[in-house]
Amino acid sequence: MGFEGFDLFRKKADEKTKKPLILIIDDDVSVRESMRIILRDKYRVVLCSSGEQGIQDIQKEVEAYLEYNPDTFRDKVVYCNCDDPFESNFFRYFVLNFERIGLKRLITTSYKPSPVANTQLQLFGDNETLKQTKGRPKVTANKFIINSVGDIDGDGEFSLKDVALQLKQNKENEWAPLDGDGDFRSAESIELLKQADYVITNPPFSLFREYIKQLDDYEKNFLIIGNINSISYREVFALIKENKIWLGTGMGRWISGFIVPESYELYGTEARIDEDGNRIVATNNCLWLTNLDHGKRHQPLPLMTMNDNIKFSSHKNVKGLGYKKYDNYDAIEVPFTDAIPSDYDGVMGVPITFLDKYNPEQFEIIAQMVTTKVDDLNHGYPYVDGKKIFARILIKKRVN
Repeated sequence: MGFEGFDLFRKKADEKTKKPLILIIDDDVSVRESMRIILRDKYRVVLCSSGEQGIQDIQKEVEAYLEYNPDTFRDKVVYCNCDDPFESNFFRYFVLNFERIGLKRLITTSYKPSPVANTQLQLFGDNETLKQTKGRPKVTANKFIINSVGDIDGDGEFSLKDVALQLKQNKENEWAPLDGDGDFRSAESIELLKQADYVITNPPFSLFREYIKQLDDYEKNFLIIGNINSISYREVFALIKENKIWLGTGMGRWISGFIVPESYELYGTEARIDEDGNRIVATNNCLWLTNLDHGKRHQPLPLMTMNDNIKFSSHKNVKGLGYKKYDNYDAIEVPFTDAIPSDYDGVMGVPITFLDKYNPEQFEIIAQMVTTKVDDLNHGYPYVDGKKIFARILIKKRVN
């Protein structure tokens, strides 16, 4: 659900082929192209440079924090440091809701040149073109700083067109080129980071470990999009275990929607055509990661006792069978989150998706079993009856 002009795809699919559709998401063009070459004989390959989500997905997530605390963003500075303002739905959401949520300032920076900078205003709600303004180079990364918003064109309502006019005139707000390439690790990006109360963006997945470390080092509040596999990264999992960061309120189906050309078939239960006629293909492997509190993480998970699970569970590998122990660790295997026994006091291995239901007042995270490595955070891959099973998180019920 990106903006028009956002170059999601490099090649149209053959309408007649019946090859399966595969979506490759990576911020590195060489990686995307290499994967296309490797997979093109067996698959219809769609290339995408970013997992940035549509404004409705962002709104769903952000509004959940406002519902929990209406003053979450009041008098705060939000920094979107991986967002070309000409393309970013994050910029669009926060600038349109600037006054309503009480922002003090919105800062966005882009990486390298924007493909539409200074040339078109589709981002701003129309198809008109901004004339080249002196000092607004097309070939640099850009910085937008929004300090105020209002009805500039006098049409009686505030819209992105008003923002465009304010930026063009540089009145109260600022649109300027960056000295460097806009990398979040650059000195000028870090200086902007220091000014921010919140960092909200979709960082490059290939640099996710480094990105999350930077946020932790600078002790920033944040709300970011990541791949579901990122929660098993040692650097990320350690923070989750310490209850310093956690999952947001939306997972999987809330995000990862991409506009595809007319030639693509709409596969999967999440594929759809939106109200504007856009054909959307969705994946379910992304999540929100944050350290902002929300109500969902304090909701207790309703559970049955071990005996009741064995008698009444809807899962055939639990009902009538009970719970097995791992061959290589002293914990029981719980294959489904809703099958966690409420009266078991020992260590349990649960699916990674448990984190979407995790209540830190109800459970303690012990470690994980996701790689062959054995250390303080990981206890090797889980095995049951000699068979390797899916990755697991080890938890234990908290004693009140």
